[in-house]
Parts: sequence; structure tokens; C-alpha cells
Amino acid sequence: MKRFEQQMNFILEVDKVKNIFRQTYLADGNRKENDAEHSWHLALMAFLLKEYANEEVDVAKVVLMVLIHDLVEIDAGDTYAYDKEGLQTKREREVKAAKRIFGLLPQDQGSRLYDLWEEFEAYESAEAKYAHMLDNFQPLMLNDALGGRSWREHQVKKSQVCRRNEKTHEGSEKVWKYMEGLIQKNVEKGNILDE
Repeated sequence: MKRFEQQMNFILEVDKVKNIFRQTYLADGNRKENDAEHSWHLALMAFLLKEYANEEVDVAKVVLMVLIHDLVEIDAGDTYAYDKEGLQTKREREVKAAKRIFGLLPQDQGSRLYDLWEEFEAYESAEAKYAHMLDNFQPLMLNDALGGRSWREHQVKKSQVCRRNEKTHEGSEKVWKYMEGLIQKNVEKGNILDE
């Protein structure tokens, strides 16, 4: 019974991820997306775009990886991709959050999810590279769909976008080429500042 109670506590706790709002707007511009919506979108993309992964990936593992990758933001908050100050303490805040949140589960499940989260963070396995590509592509695609609204609001520079995506090609060369086209289009339109 204790195991079941731990699982129920975790399931209720992670419901909080629906209240973590990101800087990315929905494609219709109506509002900003939350972490749960972002993770759902990535999970669907993981299945649909698998054929473009550079390496063979276990799509079920990737789906679970993207579904849990932002649960740490329940405690750590969403750190905007281009927030220099926030990025300095992100790792410390997120590790502490991961230990607490995954620690709510029975030890075997908690360890498995913590290890999977760490694998995503390490950016070394084929699955982690593919998952990171999705995590970088989805907000870029939504931003492009709205004419660069979030980039304009934050006065994002091309160098920042390129730095954030310096390893994205490791997940999928094909998707990265597409992303490069979207970036260039938004630089030309003035949505992304060109230095």
C-alpha cells in the first residue's frame, strides 16, 4: 500500500507542472504555453520525427524523457533560454528539485526517472541528443509561427539563438537545416537581432 500511496503522491505533485508557464506563446498567440503542454508536444514530435534522427533511437525512452524533463521546474521555475543570470544557478536549482520530486516515488521508479532526467541533461546518448533537438525545435517553430513575437519582446540576438542551438544538429541534421532557415528568415525580418 505504501508504494501505491507514493505513486499517487507523485502523480498529484506533478500536476503542478500545468501551472509553470514558459516564454513561448501558443501558435495562435492566445497565451503562453505551460510545461505540460510543451512536454506533450515534444512527446508527439518524438514519434512523428523519429525518421529524421541522426542515430537509431528508442522512441519510448525519448517520449518518457521529454515528459519528465521539465518536472523539475515545479520547484526550480522555468529558466528562460536567454536569461544569463538565471542560467548560472539553473543546474543547482534543478538537481535539488529532481531529488525531491523523483524522491516522492518508490525507490526503483524514482531512481529510474532521476537517472533518465540526468541522461537528458548530460546530452550524450542518442536519445538525449534527439530529445534536446525536439526541446529546442518546438519553441523556435512556435516563435516563427507568431512572427517572432517572443524574440522581439526579449530583443533576442542571432548569436544567442545560435549559442543555444550549437549542438542541436547532433539530434537531427535534417531538422537543424530547417531550423537554420527559420532563424535566417526571422533575422531578415528583424524578429531576431543581427549583430
